[in-house]
Amino acid sequence: MKRIYVLSTLLFIVSIQSQTHQFTYRLQYKIDSTETGYEKLNMLLDINPKEVKFYGQNLAVTDSLNKKFGTDNSHTDMSGQVVKRKINTFDNENFISIKEGYYSFKTTDKIGWVISDETKKVENYSLQKASTRFGGRDWIAWFCKDIPFNEGPYKFRGLPGIIFELMDSKKNFVYHLVKSQKLSATYPTDDFLESNFGNKAIPINESQKNKLMMDFYNDPFAFERNNFSKANHDLKININGKEIHTVDELNTQTKNMQEVIRKYNNPIEINKVIHYKE
Repeated sequence: MKRIYVLSTLLFIVSIQSQTHQFTYRLQYKIDSTETGYEKLNMLLDINPKEVKFYGQNLAVTDSLNKKFGTDNSHTDMSGQVVKRKINTFDNENFISIKEGYYSFKTTDKIGWVISDETKKVENYSLQKASTRFGGRDWIAWFCKDIPFNEGPYKFRGLPGIIFELMDSKKNFVYHLVKSQKLSATYPTDDFLESNFGNKAIPINESQKNKLMMDFYNDPFAFERNNFSKANHDLKININGKEIHTVDELNTQTKNMQEVIRKYNNPIEINKVIHYKE
């Protein structure tokens, strides 16, 4: 099955003066490491003369539809992989949604590669193998020197060519480059990356991010619980399509949500995983 559709054009258009080169990666990932099935997403890597951005294609599609039809729809990224950085740096700005809030925090993510002599052919491209350890996982990448961008999915960069394939040793996260295109102007992401459809990212640090995530786990329905404390017994709250009438029912929903959070706790940077307690 063909994976690379229009990459051949890149050999003629790569230049420092170019506006945005957009690469599409097919991502397969496990939200629960014990399961065999994968979630699947298309992720976009935008490279312009000043910045590199990585985000879900669904975010861009929702934004495009809003602008085309004058709608006010939103989309929440579920990959946990929305990042941007200045060109040729390892200093990333990370973006994340927690409950109704949208936040950004900065990290420096130096990646050291070991480049192998092993090569293989994909379509008409010669790929070379490299390995690294990052985020508590061991990774294998296949890159192409013929397309001289030293970038790749998420925070993976620093190789002498664009990354075509990337996966961790346990195959929790698997990326394949499937498409590329040159855009005539810098692709605007203000409405869905730097802000999330009306919610501008609030700058925090990583410790604050971890606290927000733990607070959400400890009481995922804090707002609803507060309403219960202020209202009479006739209050009705809808949670995931279920009407909640009592505090006991709300507590049950809280336990169910906490179980889901614990089960689907498989971040790409596993060394930064939050250890939730039952």
